[in-house]
Amino acid sequence: MLSTTDYLRLLPKAELHCHFVSVMRVPTLIELAAKHDVALKTDDLDALLEYEGLPDFLDVFNAAHLALTTGDEIARVAYEGVEDAVRDGNLRYREYFINPDNFAPRGIDYPSLIDAITDGLTQAERDFGVGFRLVAAINRSLPAAAATAMVETVLAHPRDAVVGIGQDDLTPELTEDPLRFREAYELAGRHGLKRTAHAGETMNASPWNVIDAIETLGVDRVDHGYRVVDDPAALAKAQASGIPFTCTPHSTHMLSHWEFTPEHRIAQMVAAGLPVTLATDDAVFFKTDIGREYTHALPAMGLGDADAARIARAGFEAAWCNEDQKARLLAEVDAQILALSALR
Repeated sequence: MLSTTDYLRLLPKAELHCHFVSVMRVPTLIELAAKHDVALKTDDLDALLEYEGLPDFLDVFNAAHLALTTGDEIARVAYEGVEDAVRDGNLRYREYFINPDNFAPRGIDYPSLIDAITDGLTQAERDFGVGFRLVAAINRSLPAAAATAMVETVLAHPRDAVVGIGQDDLTPELTEDPLRFREAYELAGRHGLKRTAHAGETMNASPWNVIDAIETLGVDRVDHGYRVVDDPAALAKAQASGIPFTCTPHSTHMLSHWEFTPEHRIAQMVAAGLPVTLATDDAVFFKTDIGREYTHALPAMGLGDADAARIARAGFEAAWCNEDQKARLLAEVDAQILALSALR
């Protein structure tokens, strides 16, 4: 009989909320930070990955970008991240947030950045069969005009792997403020790019940030979105929209100190019938991996095999790959779930 832990770890997984630098192995981060004179907040490995909150985490997140200075280093991180995720959680497909503005201080322009990442991920796809797409991310700490300029850069340098826009960081006021970037989202939408937005993530966020993202920014997915269950009217609108949510359990524990219980907001979202997927957000920095998001969080939140299989499948259904690839992936997923379920 297959154990619950092995069943959850071996479920085929699509990860749709993964910030690229967060797949960097910690030894690689320390190696490259030392090589390029990037100051980390501490040399103590355990202390480096402990945070008081989201702003504290973002200091380490931003330092990781500065540690990557060459195309070969970027491609290496891309490849190693796939290798780790296949081993740890049977990753079969992943979409990465790439923040061009965070790489600019090292003189890495957008085309060079995307091409280096694509090189590493393409080699990993050959070796492990893991598909991928890229999502260009707005840095919310920069002015709204910078977000629009970033989208203009994406449009000026089309790459097949880049299929949409998203966002990361916080505004200078440490808020989400999704409507601040409305112009950038409208531009992306006019040119056929997919759209997603971090919204309703922290205890300081409003449930209505989620609805603003859905109804005004026209997103195809919402990243996080947990606070939507705190307001019945907002939840009803989210349910009616059918928009998928990419949820990252361990980040809620690391940054908001939410415990994994049946009352956790992700469990409430599942119970409310929202299309929920699971992802790591920032795997290395949150001491997690795609397998652990399933094996540790789901049982503690009272979610069983059927819930886990539905969540895993939802990741492929919400993916931004083309329809032919999605159909192939879903067929493979259904076959693997059937085989795993037979061993339970």
